[in-house]
Amino acid sequence: MADMSKFADITLDPGIIKRAAKGDVRAHEILYRSFATPVYSLCLRFTRVPAHAEDLVQETFIEVMRSIARFRGDAAIGTWIRRIAVSKALMFLRSAWTSRAQSLGEDWEEINLGNAADVNAAYRQDTAMDLDAALGSLPDVSRTVVWLHDVEGFTHKEIAELMGKTESFSKSQLSRAYQRLRPLLETGDEVDNRAAAWRSC
Repeated sequence: MADMSKFADITLDPGIIKRAAKGDVRAHEILYRSFATPVYSLCLRFTRVPAHAEDLVQETFIEVMRSIARFRGDAAIGTWIRRIAVSKALMFLRSAWTSRAQSLGEDWEEINLGNAADVNAAYRQDTAMDLDAALGSLPDVSRTVVWLHDVEGFTHKEIAELMGKTESFSKSQLSRAYQRLRPLLETGDEVDNRAAAWRSC
C-alpha cells in the first residue's frame, strides 16, 4: 500500500509553523502541500469514496489553520494533523446520513450478513489477495478500528476516546475483524503479521 499515510516521514522547519500560527498565507500553503496527500490517503481508508475523502481533506485543513496558533509542539506537527484528520473522518462516519447504514453501536456481524459468504468465496478465488481489498470487505466501524490500531498505532484507549466508546468495544471490534480477515487471506500468517505488512508497504 504505497499510498499509506506517511505523516511521521514529513518534517517542517519550525519557522514555517510559527509563521502559520501568525496567519502567514504562504506558510499555510506549505503546510497544506506537505500533508494533503497523507491526509487524503487516511481519509480515503475510512470513507472508501474519493469525493468524501477530498471533502474531509478540506475540513481537516480548515481546522488546522484555525487551530495552528494553539499548537505547542508537544508532538510532531504531522502527529497533530493526523489526529485532526482522524477526528474529522470519525465525525463523518458518525454523521446521520452515513449511520443509516451502520452506526458505531452496531456489531459488524449484523451488517451484510447476506453477502458475507459470497464475499468470502470471491476473495478465496483470488490467490493474489490484496490486504487493501481485505480491509475493504469490512464494515466501516471494523475497518476503522483495524486501521487506527494496526497502521496508525493508536491504543485501544485512544480509539475508545476518539469513537466515544469503551476500550472493550475497540478490542472486540479488532478481534472480530481479525476473525473475518483470516479466511479472506491466503494464510493465517498474513493476519498474524498484519501490522508489519501494512506499515511496511
